[in-house]
Amino acid sequence: MIEKIKDILQSVNSFEIKTADELEKYRLEFLSKKGIITGLFTDFKNVPNEQKKEVGQEINNLKQAAQQKYDTLKDSLEESTTDNSALDLTRSGEPLELGSRHPISLVKNEIITIFSKIGFTVAEGPEIEDDWHVFSALNFPPEHPARDMQDTFFIEKNPDILLRTHTSSVQVRVMENQQPPIRKVFPGRVFRNEAISARAHCIFHQVEGLYVAENVSFADLKQTLMYFAKEMFGEKTQIRLRPSYFPFTEPSAEMDVSCSICGGKGCNVCKYTGWLEILGCGMVDPNVLESCGIDSEKYTGFAFGMGVERIAMLKYQIKDLRLYFENDVRFLRQFRSAY
Repeated sequence: MIEKIKDILQSVNSFEIKTADELEKYRLEFLSKKGIITGLFTDFKNVPNEQKKEVGQEINNLKQAAQQKYDTLKDSLEESTTDNSALDLTRSGEPLELGSRHPISLVKNEIITIFSKIGFTVAEGPEIEDDWHVFSALNFPPEHPARDMQDTFFIEKNPDILLRTHTSSVQVRVMENQQPPIRKVFPGRVFRNEAISARAHCIFHQVEGLYVAENVSFADLKQTLMYFAKEMFGEKTQIRLRPSYFPFTEPSAEMDVSCSICGGKGCNVCKYTGWLEILGCGMVDPNVLESCGIDSEKYTGFAFGMGVERIAMLKYQIKDLRLYFENDVRFLRQFRSAY
């Protein structure tokens, strides 16, 4: 047994190690659970009692010598791999490739930034709402079709708990808890019970805005939206306002911008009209102000709301709304430069 230990010690000392792979081979051969030295401890039980002390000391000395050689060579190999002279100083300081922002996030953040430059701050609210904040406080009559199950995802019907259909519910919450002047934008995700297609989806994103103060006029609304359109689509962008109807604004309008693709000359994107609809707006209905505890005789205000997906489609010329929700890496990588 003593002779066997001496032979193994000689093998340990003569084992040449120059690379990490050779070091691992050494460990497996001598120090692992199935290695030679572990096998000696298994055979130790067969050693006669009068030799156990001497053999035991020799095995321990062998193990210590093998382990010391392993530790020493491991440290030296690690130092050599961290030597600055071995580094390529021309390599990028960030080894991982950065991801890209989703186009919805890019456009939403850009919209918020544009309005923040003229004093609008951000407010957010819950996606699961009640009837009061989504409909009743916003002057929706009981028979309004938006309350129908065809348009709204109701969670409970008694009382009415639903997924919000617009971020106007956050406007109500702000007006209930804050007196004018109010100048805020409300970004968020909304839900409507619609068939999914290239032009529609049951989930989409909105950014709405609200300004309530003394002597706010429709002219203020028009100038605010003109500023936004030029910042978002370019200095040459023109806008037009068409009369419309919304329960919570009066008067109400739809806003179109001149097509940025054809420059207003007409193309298949704008259906050869030269104009693209991007948002709805209007003066806040006095009934809405009163419902939220704001004196409509003293204060007036305007509100507007736009779909983020729609703006992104125009800005990046995306043809299919469903691409936003499919998490296709090939689609998302196109927006890395916009990060």
